[in-house]
Amino acid sequence: MIKPDFCGETPVLYRQKLIENLSRYTPNERRIADFIISSPDALKELSSQQLAQKLGISQSAIVKFAQKLGLQGFTKFKMALVEEWGQQVSERKQQSSHLHNDISSQDPLSDVANKLLNEKLNALRKTTNNLDIREIEKVINCLQAAKRIHIAAIGGSSLVGKDLAWKLMKIGFHIITEYDSHVQLTIAQTLTEQDVLIAISFSGQRKEVLLAADIAKKKGATVVAITSLQDSDLRKLADYTLDTVSEEQQWRSSTISSRTAQLCVTDLLFMGLLQLNESEGMKMIQRSRDVVDKLT
Repeated sequence: MIKPDFCGETPVLYRQKLIENLSRYTPNERRIADFIISSPDALKELSSQQLAQKLGISQSAIVKFAQKLGLQGFTKFKMALVEEWGQQVSERKQQSSHLHNDISSQDPLSDVANKLLNEKLNALRKTTNNLDIREIEKVINCLQAAKRIHIAAIGGSSLVGKDLAWKLMKIGFHIITEYDSHVQLTIAQTLTEQDVLIAISFSGQRKEVLLAADIAKKKGATVVAITSLQDSDLRKLADYTLDTVSEEQQWRSSTISSRTAQLCVTDLLFMGLLQLNESEGMKMIQRSRDVVDKLT
């Protein structure tokens, strides 16, 4: 006999308990448990007598098994299991139907396209409306004067960092970006007062990015944060902060809207620097095109 170790827990996951304790049940108890585990929907249609007949055991065996689980009789037993199973089914449906924000697995691709468009446009519009142009101008001037520019970012933000690095390299800036966080930290500790570190993190709480920014700051480098509006450690650490606005909801499968907001800011930095270096910058862009054309 197993002890009624299911009593007093809130909430009690009865079906999971049945699965975990199968090896401890008597043959009749196991027949009851196997039926509940494999056919939870059928249980709600059966009385204790009908279940007993179906399993070829006594009605009292079913009642005793329910009591062993800490439930007073078969009716309470059935109600608890049916309710629990219904909640699990509902949770699974909710999880399977939400792929990303308000995009569901049942949406036709045309709807998915429109929802993604609206999400990205919303991030772009809110980020643009929230821009502090004076702050951006200060950052552009810092980047223009910098001897080296180092980008610290991980995950989806690192893709944004790579994109900015590639654009700035094309117009002649000495910029460093690496995916590996260990390498980012190594680079950060080589920075000087003549350098700028751009830290990209929507949450502003990624330890790898925070540590790189902290090291750079202690070395005298200027720290520029591209982050969300929340009051984060990165915001407190940075010399300049460029805000990105994105609705990061519960059902988020990827950093789609936050990355869009980040690209809005980094593209603006690139265009601002290109304006300051229009003549030489456009020449370098054309030379890059000419070199690439040789591949074809």
